[in-house]
Amino acid sequence: MKLSVFEGKDYEQLLEETLKSLNVSEKDVLFKKNEKKGGLFKGTITELKLIKVEDVAEYIKQYLNKLITDMGLEVSFEMKIREGQIGIKMYSNNNPILIGKNGQTLAALQNIIRQVVFKEIGMYPYLVLDVENYKEKQVKNIERLAKNIAREVLKTKVEAKLENMNSYERRTVHNALSEFKNITTTSEGDEPNRHIIVKYKKD
Repeated sequence: MKLSVFEGKDYEQLLEETLKSLNVSEKDVLFKKNEKKGGLFKGTITELKLIKVEDVAEYIKQYLNKLITDMGLEVSFEMKIREGQIGIKMYSNNNPILIGKNGQTLAALQNIIRQVVFKEIGMYPYLVLDVENYKEKQVKNIERLAKNIAREVLKTKVEAKLENMNSYERRTVHNALSEFKNITTTSEGDEPNRHIIVKYKKD
């Protein structure tokens, strides 16, 4: 993976010119800015580091392929990039091994990949790993549970604390209940013990 580095005085202008020079939109790249002090009388200089999401996705795919092959498994991939999110589905000759108990191996793989990418480029990718349709089924189950709990909270007016969830699962709950009238959700606690509180909210 190769980072492109640009410098300028005005952040907004620098970002616009950089995206234009690379012929990409903001959702097509990972980027971060860093303010640096210029020399005498030069003021502050903005440094912008960018990398195309598709380059990150290809790196992840190659890394995963080697990692899983080294586990003695055969694997193929289906990859989609949408709104800056990298979605990778894996199909192997032993899916239960890749998923692990309660999805623990899959979650560990995702965490490993995120850390590997961060070490390489200093930025975390928006990554969703799945094994066939395991996570899709998991999302539907979480959504169903969240809505049932929300209905109970509406009935009793008593807040409910959900079990600890990872960031992806918490986002699923927040999204599932975002349009529930008189319901609000908040995340509390520190990783890995972060959880959601579902609360009743008056009009």
